[in-house]
Amino acid sequence: MDYVNGPGRNHLFVPGPVNIPEQVLRAMNRNNEDYRSPAVPALTKTLLEDVKKIFKTTSGTPFLFPTTGTGAWESALTNTLSPGDRTVSFLIGQFSLLWIDQQKRLNFDVDVIESDWGQGANLEVLASKIAEDKSHTIKAICIVHNETATGVTNNLATVRKILDHYQHPALFLVDGVSSICALDFRMDEWGVDVALTGSQKALSLPTGLGIVCASPKALEASKTAKSVRVFFDWSDYLKFYKLGTYWPYTPSIQLLYGLRAALDLLFEEGLDNVIARHARLGKATRLAVEAWGLKNCTQKEEWFSDTVTAVVVPPHIESSEIVKRAWKRYNLSLGLGLNKVAGKVFRIGHLGNLNELQLLGCLAGVEMVLKDIGYPVKFGSGVAAASAFLQNSTPLIPSRI
Repeated sequence: MDYVNGPGRNHLFVPGPVNIPEQVLRAMNRNNEDYRSPAVPALTKTLLEDVKKIFKTTSGTPFLFPTTGTGAWESALTNTLSPGDRTVSFLIGQFSLLWIDQQKRLNFDVDVIESDWGQGANLEVLASKIAEDKSHTIKAICIVHNETATGVTNNLATVRKILDHYQHPALFLVDGVSSICALDFRMDEWGVDVALTGSQKALSLPTGLGIVCASPKALEASKTAKSVRVFFDWSDYLKFYKLGTYWPYTPSIQLLYGLRAALDLLFEEGLDNVIARHARLGKATRLAVEAWGLKNCTQKEEWFSDTVTAVVVPPHIESSEIVKRAWKRYNLSLGLGLNKVAGKVFRIGHLGNLNELQLLGCLAGVEMVLKDIGYPVKFGSGVAAASAFLQNSTPLIPSRI
């Protein structure tokens, strides 16, 4: 029963959780079954092989935890580090802030590099710290690839170049929760040691799977890491991998079938095509924001995100009113501003199971909301700018050529 039912469909444009494809919903619509039967291990084996493709790794070892991105964070940290280890982490928005908080609560010595919200990670400061660390006290670099609070994407290839330039052995840990399966991500090429994502983002599944992928270097580090872990212990999973049963505890059967369907859809479209689609939707959204006379929270083009756009509102407007009005009047779900940017921005998520016409419907809704709250938007301005771009850049659907 929907206790806040509205006519038609909810237009879901938060940056996660996202719209779930019908094929995935149907795949999950099944009864429970015995995970010790031959069927579930056979399914799991194909999933472990195929999730490596979304990380673009051949050497990584994936783990499918029944958890959220927060649990995946904890798995990445506790399996590779010991209490008191020094980490370098970048504070650029709400989710990087939360990961830093987790690192501190797990008793790591966190060296925080802070930037204004709307800026990317300060890699010049990182380079200085790495250059100064002759004794290699820094054990890990922790970075959020795509900060959804501000719509900022960081350059991971540059982080790897810095580490390689100074021949520094620090582990490279990456939160790819709102980037993997939507933005270009190359685990092997960029030398990422642990990458992680959540099922409710670009994979377009319900919340409940934290997917972690560990490099051989990270697996080796896990053998001596002294952080306490139980539920997220990689070694427990690896024992069952060797046995061919795969699960140290009961998995979420329905989510596994959903993941199978989600991966099939991604591979049918082609991962490079998926990334290109997100690039189009991100560019179209930014063009609309510009046409409305509003500003992007992200301060430089090099940091623009193709999965979420944080829109700065004029000082006399409370951005939460935009989000409330959108939901109450137009059944449109937009993202709130969080923490330092609360009341100052609203967020348009454009990731996952989404196409061009869906986005245009969202942009039309935002224009109506802006007019409702007294902002002098010209009707059709953002929709026209986005439409013109999309009409010239949208290819034929690959499966229909």
